[in-house]
Amino acid sequence: MLASGELGVDPLEDGQIQPASIDVRLGDHFLKVNENRLDVIRLDAEIQYEELTQEEIVIPPHSFLLATTCEYIRLPADVTAFVEGRSSIGRIGLFIQNAGWVDPGFEGNITLELFNANRLPIRLVAGRRICQLVFARMDQAAQNPYSGKYQGQRQTTGSRIALDAENKSS
Repeated sequence: MLASGELGVDPLEDGQIQPASIDVRLGDHFLKVNENRLDVIRLDAEIQYEELTQEEIVIPPHSFLLATTCEYIRLPADVTAFVEGRSSIGRIGLFIQNAGWVDPGFEGNITLELFNANRLPIRLVAGRRICQLVFARMDQAAQNPYSGKYQGQRQTTGSRIALDAENKSS
């Protein structure tokens, strides 16, 4: 699929291809909820973030941070992907998630939710393999491939939950 261009992962080095997955690397763009500008996070209002672009970042204990992958992903309409943390990274207390699921037809950088469950800070460096994509081919193409609010995202993208249909007045 990679050779034919049906599946896009760019940039991609040979060492990232695993037996049943592709390792993806940490980018250099991060978002942190701006705790000084919000008194509460609401599901019906835009969330304010602090934006950071740097090669290294330290996640304090029990802290949350959004990050991005170096790789831009392009899934065909009949392939889905699961984002899974690397076991070696999970064993140091860094939880990595992106809601765990990438819909068929998605295109963009993957935004990762990082949580340091440890009592010690964790230092991360851009370009390091951070998680993996596990792909599954569906038995047929999705009738409605992904075209949602995160399609084509570049860099780290904060929550766009305020755009959900539940927040629209009738």
